[in-house]
Amino acid sequence: ELTLMQTDLQILREAGLKCVLRFAYTDDMNGTDAPLAIVEQHLDQLKPIFEANKDVIAFVQAGFIGAWGEWHSSSNNLSTTENQKKVLFKLLSVLSTEIMVQVRTPAMKQNIFNTTQPLTADVAYSAENQARVGHHNDCFMSGGTNYGTYSNVEAEKNYISSEALYVPTGGETCPPQSGYDPTCPEGRTEMQLLKWTYLNLDYYQPTVNAWKNSGCFDEFNRYLGYRLALVSAELSKEATTSAEYQVKISLTNKGYAPLYNYKNTLLVLKNKDSGTAYEVPLAVDVRACKPNGTLTIAESVKFTGIPAGNYNLYLKIADQSETLKNRPEYAVRLANTDTWVEEEGLNNLNHELQITTP
Repeated sequence: ELTLMQTDLQILREAGLKCVLRFAYTDDMNGTDAPLAIVEQHLDQLKPIFEANKDVIAFVQAGFIGAWGEWHSSSNNLSTTENQKKVLFKLLSVLSTEIMVQVRTPAMKQNIFNTTQPLTADVAYSAENQARVGHHNDCFMSGGTNYGTYSNVEAEKNYISSEALYVPTGGETCPPQSGYDPTCPEGRTEMQLLKWTYLNLDYYQPTVNAWKNSGCFDEFNRYLGYRLALVSAELSKEATTSAEYQVKISLTNKGYAPLYNYKNTLLVLKNKDSGTAYEVPLAVDVRACKPNGTLTIAESVKFTGIPAGNYNLYLKIADQSETLKNRPEYAVRLANTDTWVEEEGLNNLNHELQITTP
């Protein structure tokens, strides 16, 4: 099975995709999961797979416990907070610290970490376990408590809304309860509040199809996750090979969520005559561009080693992985028209620069 999994992940990589992983022992409410010792043994066996494929793993749902790995109906008493914590911490320990894990309900995270306070900026993106745990809701848009996802609905939704500035939320819909109607306005409001970053289209089909028929599905598809756009770029038209060059670029995020995985951001200079490209790293962390917010990149850079000449300027927001950083499929495309250079994964700043030797 591990060989099959590695084959699938390699196919995923070749296709230019990433995955949200979840492991489960049964898809039957009356089925059996595994004892804790076996879960831990399996996680040890999975560790090399996780490490070899961390570049194409977007997030991991905690899984393993109960039917569908949704952390209920465990046949081995794994649904207690104590055992949930053991499974979660073991999973976190075998994953690279850059990979975030999602748990099934907000109360589960609150109970495991013994706090109802959401993540704050000073802890976010660190290697601490709490900073690596987000949320998945597999009965999204079903009304009421979303089949027990929430116990204190308003408070826990606000908790997730705050947490989702730093950790991911996503999942799938469920059959609506008690006459609830998951209309387009309801879906939009919930996705914006909870900073929804992905949605499983396979379930629940009637809700997804209703959005398609009502005309809002394409909107949701565009705004799920981050949607960065260039606001402005203030760049001089002249520079020298030795002096500092001031970069001021403003981005906005029109999406429902921020980015959660670190990206390498670079200013790219492409020589107009030779076509040779030069990359100048920027220190900015674009995860700081939150929904409905603006992020200004204001940095001084030097063009050491770049020959004098005339250049076109581009912004590159690339995957942090060595294996994917030069793959255009994994670069961030800004939501502006006529700026994307698809074959190179670059965003055209529509700016020309002349570099001279002092």
